[in-house]
Amino acid sequence: MAGTPELIPQSGACTMTFNAYEGRGKVRWMVREESKHPADNGWLIMSHIDTEEYLSNPDNWRITSYNEACAIEPALINIYDFPVGSDLQIVREDGRISIVDTPTGREVTPEYFYVPPQFRVEQGGSE
Repeated sequence: MAGTPELIPQSGACTMTFNAYEGRGKVRWMVREESKHPADNGWLIMSHIDTEEYLSNPDNWRITSYNEACAIEPALINIYDFPVGSDLQIVREDGRISIVDTPTGREVTPEYFYVPPQFRVEQGGSE
């Protein structure tokens, strides 16, 4: 994607299904594994239409920058720094998008979201 903004500095690359990347399906599932290369941040990103058969074919996956993935689905910004082993999903209902921890079914609340450095509000202390 030409001209993709750098939303997250030095965020590395992720692996994304072509269905998610090309917009045939909406980004739905995100799993973070150990990185396999220094540039790899470990995120695997899948769409709502991906089947087990589709996911098992290596030709259905592509490596892309995490910033490019965030341009496709901005909710991915929120999970950037979640730990290896994270298994999350995007739930869309009633015009609302939420991120849910797949194993527990619990919604991830905003205080756990990643905020890119350029959007952080510095917390001033009182002396």
